[in-house]
Amino acid sequence: MVTPVINLGDLDADQQQAATAPRGPVAILAGAGTGKTRTITYRIAHLIDQGFVGGNRVMAVTFTKRAAGEMAHRLRLMGIGGVQARTFHAAAMRQLAYFWPQVAGNLSWQLLDNKFPLVGRAARSLGIDSSVENVRDILSEIEWAKSRLISPEQYVAETAHRNTPQPAPIVAQIYQRYEDAKINPDVMLLDFDDLLLHVAGAIENSTAIAEEFRAQYCTFVVDEYQDVTPLQQRVLSAWLGNRDDITVVGDANQTIYSFTGASPEFLLDFSRTYPHATVVKLQRDYRSTPQITDLANTIISQATGRVSGTKLQLRGMLPAGPAPVFAGYDDEPAEARAVAERIKNLIEQGIPPAEIAVLYRINAQSAPFEQALADAGIVYQVRGGEEFFKRPEIRQAISTLIRLSQREEHQPPDLIGPRIHELVEAVLVPIGLTPQEPEGAQARERWQSLQALVELSKELGKATPDLNLIGLLHQLHQRDTNKHPPTMQGVTLASLHAAKGLEWDAVFLVGLTDGSLPITHAIKAGVAAIEEERRLFYVGVTRARKHLFHSWSAARQEGGRHSRKRTRFLDDIIPETNKITTAKPAKRHRRPARCKVCGSPLVDTPERILGRCNNCPSDADPQIFETLRVWRAGVAKTNNIPAYIVFSDATLQAIAEALPTNTAELLKINGIGQVKVERYGQDLLETVAQFLDDDEE
Repeated sequence: MVTPVINLGDLDADQQQAATAPRGPVAILAGAGTGKTRTITYRIAHLIDQGFVGGNRVMAVTFTKRAAGEMAHRLRLMGIGGVQARTFHAAAMRQLAYFWPQVAGNLSWQLLDNKFPLVGRAARSLGIDSSVENVRDILSEIEWAKSRLISPEQYVAETAHRNTPQPAPIVAQIYQRYEDAKINPDVMLLDFDDLLLHVAGAIENSTAIAEEFRAQYCTFVVDEYQDVTPLQQRVLSAWLGNRDDITVVGDANQTIYSFTGASPEFLLDFSRTYPHATVVKLQRDYRSTPQITDLANTIISQATGRVSGTKLQLRGMLPAGPAPVFAGYDDEPAEARAVAERIKNLIEQGIPPAEIAVLYRINAQSAPFEQALADAGIVYQVRGGEEFFKRPEIRQAISTLIRLSQREEHQPPDLIGPRIHELVEAVLVPIGLTPQEPEGAQARERWQSLQALVELSKELGKATPDLNLIGLLHQLHQRDTNKHPPTMQGVTLASLHAAKGLEWDAVFLVGLTDGSLPITHAIKAGVAAIEEERRLFYVGVTRARKHLFHSWSAARQEGGRHSRKRTRFLDDIIPETNKITTAKPAKRHRRPARCKVCGSPLVDTPERILGRCNNCPSDADPQIFETLRVWRAGVAKTNNIPAYIVFSDATLQAIAEALPTNTAELLKINGIGQVKVERYGQDLLETVAQFLDDDEE
């Protein structure tokens, strides 16, 4: 038998108080970065080590499989075994499989892990649009209702003041038909919410089942308790019965999932439910610098409503670091380029790309940042959302454009170049591009993606005056190829929700405008929804360890009207005069680069690499450039990396124009440093040399 290794000296005073609290109700109010997982792991280990409870009688409930696995791993390292660390749904599935024969006899059940077809069929049966985004919104609404313990019969009354994806009576009918479709003579289909409902019902209605379960488990630990739904709380109450041996961990300041039915009320009411409970606050933040925690405290101090009642004052325990940076830009492309430039500087300073994140409110905001990072040759990965060109709506849009290009009459003669986006816009209207942003969450995200494709087409058309539809599709294909998510780790792009529970050395909070954060539908919904957006901002800030950057843009596109206002959450943090600024990231002092052909200033990275304007003529042999592209493709395939990570198109063009003969000449080309010379230099020079030999002959 392994001897437990428990050293309470590893914990600070508050963590020790939580870990050694007597059996019974304990609430640990744990701020971001305060070591909550370590604390509850030590609490479980301490209870077992002291003989208060056996390991096989403890159930620890988390909200993700990753968190459950981490807790189980830490306990094993401490020599503690037998503890059941699971998500609510995983625990319920295991219990239901065991107790089902006592509940339903010979009737079998099957897990329904794809609810979409049944909900779509129910919608169509009522003549309701069954498009992907519409069905997803209705499905999310049904899941919300079930998590709130609202039946189809109760739905209309319970949603009188709620914005619903369809009229409430219609949603109620779809909900009821979905539930009816799961009932079959031979097998009952159960979705994930049904697992919880049936487990709670079995324990509540069967004395034998309740006694057997409670004889097995007597101590419960619940992580992220601010995100518990009424349905999950019902299961937890059934597990407990009239006992009170429960430890909950949470932070009401990080309540950001109310749209799924989660409620912080159970955490806020814990001391009322258990008047004799031990309540411990963890406020020492071992993740972040004081500069970051001070900002986080300022943001959350402005919160209103009951959720702000557990205000925790974080104290950053890392050494002092740089002050958070705030910058406004004229438009989204300028903001994205500035962020990419700052990231490049951080990487040059030695911060690994994997320790840098760009966080935004919704996934559709990623497109300009994906483009800017790709243009800068920075490896990135998209988390919690599909890469832009792989999103279903974008693939559908491009397929539609391809079909149009294959018809003889596909190209109106005047819709080219600067007007090409008008053609794209007209094509996308039938597949969801409406004049106004729609209301449903899925429909909004689809609309944002389609709108981003229109804006990208407009940018490409401005850059190429004679660009037609076939040329546009070619350029879109190139961008798709170049921005395929790499298999290696890189800068993380993620939504604020997807970033929950993660942390990085440097965090960029982007797109901070009213309408994005707080998002438009939250502004319409009122104070409670806006306050949840404030907490989402707080979560974003507390993901950063040392470096924190905030940015926003006054317009969507270059030259656009400055109609955006920076987020209201900054109003009491930085002066109003900073609402729109053209602040740029710090750069090394150097003379502005100018075109070697016409002498004009070079403004973007590809032009600076080439040393000339994109539109100025090149004296390079096109065959050299194509040969270099073939060489690059072979290198990329051999090393299993995207082609642009080897060299960008602009760098290859610069090589074709310079025709370097040695390492020194290679190093003079912008975009080529010592590392790339060591990795690819000799092979590259040999590829170029064949053209030099031809010239000599």
